[in-house]
Amino acid sequence: MVPHTKNARCTGLLFFAFLSAALARPTTYDDQPRMLVHERRSDVPNGFTYLGKADDNVVLNLRIALAQSDPVGLEAALYDVSTPGSKNYRKHRDPVGLEAALYDVSTPGSKNYRKHLSKVQVEAFATPKPESVQAVKTWLAKNNVTASTISPAGDWLSVQIPVAKANAMLATQFGEYTHAKTNVSMIRTLSYSLPETVKGHLAAIHPTTSFIEPRISPAAIEMVHLPRAGNPKAKTIQSSARASTSLDQRKPQPTLAAAVDDSCKTQITPECLQAIYNIPAAPASGRSNLFVATFAQESATPSDLKAFLGQFRQDVANHTSKVSLQSLDGGTNNNTSGTTEASLDLQYTTGVATNVPITVVTVGSDSHDGIAGFLDVVNNLLAQEQLPQVLTTSFGFTEKDIPAAIGSNLCNAYAQLGARGTTVLFASGDGGVSGIQATQDCTTFLPTFPSSCPFVTSVGGTTSFGPEVAVSFSSGGFSNLFARPKYQDTVINAYLKKLNKTNAGLFNSTGRAFPDIAAQAQGFQVVVNGQVKPVAGTSAASPTVASLVALLNDAIIKDGGAPVGFLNPFLYSQGASALNDITQGNNPGCGTNGFPATEGWDAVTGLGTPDFAKLLSALKKGSAVGSR
Repeated sequence: MVPHTKNARCTGLLFFAFLSAALARPTTYDDQPRMLVHERRSDVPNGFTYLGKADDNVVLNLRIALAQSDPVGLEAALYDVSTPGSKNYRKHRDPVGLEAALYDVSTPGSKNYRKHLSKVQVEAFATPKPESVQAVKTWLAKNNVTASTISPAGDWLSVQIPVAKANAMLATQFGEYTHAKTNVSMIRTLSYSLPETVKGHLAAIHPTTSFIEPRISPAAIEMVHLPRAGNPKAKTIQSSARASTSLDQRKPQPTLAAAVDDSCKTQITPECLQAIYNIPAAPASGRSNLFVATFAQESATPSDLKAFLGQFRQDVANHTSKVSLQSLDGGTNNNTSGTTEASLDLQYTTGVATNVPITVVTVGSDSHDGIAGFLDVVNNLLAQEQLPQVLTTSFGFTEKDIPAAIGSNLCNAYAQLGARGTTVLFASGDGGVSGIQATQDCTTFLPTFPSSCPFVTSVGGTTSFGPEVAVSFSSGGFSNLFARPKYQDTVINAYLKKLNKTNAGLFNSTGRAFPDIAAQAQGFQVVVNGQVKPVAGTSAASPTVASLVALLNDAIIKDGGAPVGFLNPFLYSQGASALNDITQGNNPGCGTNGFPATEGWDAVTGLGTPDFAKLLSALKKGSAVGSR
């Protein structure tokens, strides 16, 4: 997901290395009930050094995940209101259970397709059972620990306890570790246990056996100025003046671009995306919205946005007023010094989703959720009565570094967003089959997360056009954590048959397959601190698709419809014919050629790239079938 230039794999963008520290063996305490090991790591990850036992007086901020009451029911309901042909397509209805509800509102043909659930209805599925709440509270009270509820459904608690008490309660020994490259210290343990009285009531305590270390990948970015090949000089943009390129004299864009300029094969601008994907340039009605989540001190400056629109979207240069900022976990935006990822996200959502209100959620380092603020973002949104209709995130993890319980709980949180009508999009990653970033140091293929969650839409990458081909860094593959959802069965079985014995033993053929869809991911012209830089990565593809979905929502809502919500069941059924199939390219990694792009779904570009007009037509047909 990390953008990079054509000369360097990364361009100073964040990726997350999710690593776990370890400590000593659990300790047995006679005054506790029988303790059962809940989570265990076999060793200390590379790059970390054990410093010694943690100070008994240091206070730990821990998150407790309670077992949800009915996650399966929500999934079914989500598919029901999200599936064209369902009589409940995009309509609210009474709750029937979490996982079931998710599929129920999202699956074409379901009677509840797109009858999205309300906040109260979704919370009913995620709320822990009373006996689970009582069991955990009794255990905490016995140890004189007070918990705070930090999620709307009450399925996440927060506690602050000294190391000495945590050692006793969890039958373990916390220690202090330092990460050599960043010199960051943290307190973790190799394993922990829980009393049998809370077994089945408590899903996880986090962070205990794992931690996330955000890192910046500092690679040089080639600085250019002109969005068109053939202009050899690189210059600095004057943010207060019109850009002195041929774009200044360009004619107003038609509602749907009719042709693609040859320069778009190597240099992508909003105009290129409009032409390649048949996206309207005319301003939207303002009825939809789009949220962008950014992390690790990423910032986008107003002056760069103004310069970008002045250079590449002169017809909408005043739309900077459509942008708002939200801060979470101490996140801030530096209005005078921009960074690449945030600039890319803001400039291309504003530049493509014309006149759609954009909200940037900047997440700081004060998260304490053990997963870089990802959980805090979801819980913050779920607490709101009005959710964003589209949420795009260009950050993620290699799946193997995510504890199963945390990955499952976070994935279920995305299901809650989907059941309420939010389209959740993630960039698939930039490591081909080797995870979030390219590496040959792997013996099996490494899927990425949250792209491997079956309740989000994962976006891979392409490049060029005529034909459009897969970009080699596009992450894709098969989850080792999540089973394949039903909506994928037909296309994945067909793909596996084509693969035959290719890559046999290197991936989990029964896992959730990703990406689901793809878009251009190379040569994006981005203004950073007054200069245009070419940027690449699936972190460019995800905001592109998010912008297109926001415009689809606007058109549908304008006609009296509901937002599209969780997209996947639609994409894998009625929406498939509205996508451009990508049949060339592959995503190498781990010393192999990776997976090949083929006709139909493939593990490089998913089902293909979008066509706005065709998708809108298919969605409107689905709405008509699903209405009641």
